[in-house]
Amino acid sequence: MSVAKRWLYIAHRWTGIAVCLLMAVWFLSGVVMMYVGYPKLTPLERLEHLPDLSLSESCCISPQQALSAARKALPEISSASEKPARGRVGDGLPALSLVMIGNAPYWLASDGRNRQTAVEAATGKAMDHVDEAHALMVARAFAPESQPSLMEVVRQDIFTVSRGLDHHRPLFRIALNDTNGTELYISSRTGEVIRDSTRLERGWNYLGAILHFFYPLKGEFFDKWRSDIIIYTALVGTVLALLGMWVGVLRWRFKGRFANGSRSPYRNNWTRWHHISGLLFGLITLTWVLSGMLSLNPWRVFESGGPRPDHRAFAGVSLEHARFTLSPGEAVRRANFPVREISVRLFDGHPYYLLRAADGRSEIVAADDSSNANRPIEMIPKDALLAAAARLIPDYTIIRATLLTDYDNYYYGRQPHNLSGHIERRLPVLRVEFDDPHHTWVHLDPHTASIFNSLDSTGRVRRWLFNFLHSFDLRGFVNRRPLWDTTLILLSIGGFVLCISGVVIGWRRLRRPAFTKAAE
Repeated sequence: MSVAKRWLYIAHRWTGIAVCLLMAVWFLSGVVMMYVGYPKLTPLERLEHLPDLSLSESCCISPQQALSAARKALPEISSASEKPARGRVGDGLPALSLVMIGNAPYWLASDGRNRQTAVEAATGKAMDHVDEAHALMVARAFAPESQPSLMEVVRQDIFTVSRGLDHHRPLFRIALNDTNGTELYISSRTGEVIRDSTRLERGWNYLGAILHFFYPLKGEFFDKWRSDIIIYTALVGTVLALLGMWVGVLRWRFKGRFANGSRSPYRNNWTRWHHISGLLFGLITLTWVLSGMLSLNPWRVFESGGPRPDHRAFAGVSLEHARFTLSPGEAVRRANFPVREISVRLFDGHPYYLLRAADGRSEIVAADDSSNANRPIEMIPKDALLAAAARLIPDYTIIRATLLTDYDNYYYGRQPHNLSGHIERRLPVLRVEFDDPHHTWVHLDPHTASIFNSLDSTGRVRRWLFNFLHSFDLRGFVNRRPLWDTTLILLSIGGFVLCISGVVIGWRRLRRPAFTKAAE
């Protein structure tokens, strides 16, 4: 038993020396990320800064013409439409939207996997590149009162590490020269603003997401090993926390006291703080490090073999064969607000135009009906959604359908700066549950006539093991401020003290004369 204890203490000591500093960094950066997220251009920010759509009588080419022009410039759009749909709405399916880029309308065509091209809506000419003058014009349209200037043309920097931006590279980095120190990143492929950041965001991110996600390793030599580095570091941290809790309990005197008058045998303040903080905060440290590791889906533990929703069956018609008789210009004139973006939606065998306003409001109008009786509506009726949903998963039937008018623990919103908080989750939403072996749920958005996401039993387990354990996003608690903030900050301080005291103990251990002499 004494030999086993000895090896237990040694294992805890040396794993602590190896990873305690990184764990302390995770606690510190996690608190920063509660309030300042990694720079992103949210859908609502994008809409807010887009110019109102200004369409002449002769504009625009039809969606099919735009798709044809886009496929010539980006063949992936054609091949992607033949692949099975997976994951979020539109994955593997061509998508079209009409916006003003600078002072002209453009169709934006995407293959559903972040590959995108722009087509002039008036001429049908695909954009092959964007020059500096065009990028500056787009920046002035984004912020009319600014004085933009080009900082650099960059392939990638610390604020644009996402693989989702790869098809837009190189990027124009433009300073707006405003009081907030705003910088824009503009795609050289489509001319869109794809990212914005302020001086405050960039500064805090060096203590936040950049440290938390090891972003300095992105795009460099270590990029292909970055996920493994995080996973195995977190795995060692998990083992360290487990060993530490075990050691802490073994060393704590529950009956009586040691000669120093304490229940902890350690006389040195740092060692005693480490012991006590480990007993108090060891479990939360274990929880956060383990759930952080699970966020990367190590060894595909959250992979599911369950059925995927059939997006084509839900659409009922392909974009090529849809019948468009209502022009985009006429759709804009029928809207009940100034339109910033038109997106094409396919639902139940019919094409629709989704009209978006600057404040995020939306209306949807049938694109195959040019009669005056065809007016925009706010949402697709529940019965129509339910009828289309019955075709989503062949060979299985819907056992329950629920129109959610409030968030719950599986469908809920987060603040935009939070991880995945930029993804818009509107209410109401229709949840349909199937009788397949994986108990698949599908959320349907009546505002956009689209599939928002699917969630099977494995995904629901992941929701608790990662989302809940990592951020305590329990319904009724996450929005109860400042209780949620206070709880997470106090727990983070406890975990930080635990880890930083381990760093000090380890540093002193390594600097001991006996160790130094042995190393020499």
